Amino acid sequence: MTGLAVLIPVALGLGLFGLVAFFWALKRGQFEDLDGAAARILIDDEDEVP
Repeated sequence: MTGLAVLIPVALGLGLFGLVAFFWALKRGQFEDLDGAAARILIDDEDEVP
């Protein structure tokens, strides 16, 4: 029973931390250009050395 008294607040704290991190990333614009990042991986901009 004492294990649950420790694990439940830890789980709630980690969940709250994840939620705050998600909203922080959302506010900083991390999810604005999802299509651009998907297309950028297809562009081959390496210089070919003969």
